[in-house]
Amino acid sequence: MPKESMWRQRRVPVPKRTIELVALMAISSTLFLFLHTRDLHSRLKKMEVRLQPGEDDVLSANQLSSDGIQTDSDTNSIVHYPNVQRVLVGQYEDREALDIDALNNTRRSDREVLFFNRVPKVGSQTFMELLRRLSIKNGFSFNRDRVQRVETIRLAPIEQLHLARMVSSYSEPSVYVKHVCFTNFTEFHLPEPIYINIVRDPVERVISWYYYVRAPWYYVERKQIFPDLPLPDPNWLKKDFESCVLKGDRECRYLQGEIHEGIGDHRRQTLFFCGHSEKCTPFNTVGALERAKLAVEKHYAVVGVLEDINTTLTVLENYIPRFFQGATDVYYDQVNSFTRINRNFFKPPVSEEVKNLVRNNFTREVEFYQFCKQRLYRQYRALKLQSGVP
Repeated sequence: MPKESMWRQRRVPVPKRTIELVALMAISSTLFLFLHTRDLHSRLKKMEVRLQPGEDDVLSANQLSSDGIQTDSDTNSIVHYPNVQRVLVGQYEDREALDIDALNNTRRSDREVLFFNRVPKVGSQTFMELLRRLSIKNGFSFNRDRVQRVETIRLAPIEQLHLARMVSSYSEPSVYVKHVCFTNFTEFHLPEPIYINIVRDPVERVISWYYYVRAPWYYVERKQIFPDLPLPDPNWLKKDFESCVLKGDRECRYLQGEIHEGIGDHRRQTLFFCGHSEKCTPFNTVGALERAKLAVEKHYAVVGVLEDINTTLTVLENYIPRFFQGATDVYYDQVNSFTRINRNFFKPPVSEEVKNLVRNNFTREVEFYQFCKQRLYRQYRALKLQSGVP
């Protein structure tokens, strides 16, 4: 008998039920793998969306961690905060959280008086000139503080009262501009004005200030106003920022909790929002940061951002139209003249390595800057939702 015929005779037939069972198991396994793969794919897409910053993503006000503070053994060295992290928050989907009325403190003011307690080196000269031109266009009174030999930004209670009384005495509508810490008029039982201010990346700002007070034209102007003003040490004038930081110079150490007043210390951007209290003076502290945040949320109509002029002008125009109507047109009609205001052509470039060294010591200042930035973008998104601003 042929081998093929023998094999056919010995083969055991497989029951039909068994074949159906195997087929069912194969189909079930395929379906399970498909569903599991689809679930994994969906999770990966969600993670990808979270990690990819979109146009509405902003940095959280609590993005920075200063745990594990380290100090180099050299007493003149920089203090390092190694665990600085940035955390992106999700998109604001709740329309109630983006309500214009809830985000606009202009309606909480008692009089049509705008108080711009401008921070130095944030483009405040430009915004002051913009307000001066808008005062002609929009019909309001423009007032500014006079140039002082020694500028005091933290005032005693009696000086705060005099300031609040003076600003409250202006007829409506008026603007007053001054380098001074946030002054709460209601503490003196006086009507609350409309508070505005501008912020800037704190490291870029401190570099700008460093070279501003060393610029030749700065001392020429000061000498013209105050002829008896002594000239500074030439070695101090020639000192560059990078060398100042890397050599651990007293002026460029930026130590947490440090208290120093004077021309060389405009490093605390938070100070202009925190107020006149001694708790606001120490550099880069949690207490000063939280007080500054609270003042912005409770009192300021708008805090603009120098690095985003377009958004700043749009929010100012829509949230404080009595003073800022047409601000974008006025600014861009003469943008060249505005960008040249107070510009320091003597400022050399600073390496990113040195900037990062300094930034490690500005953790709370950076957090406050991002907090103000986030608030400005929330105000802008509320406009997009409710009034269709492009």
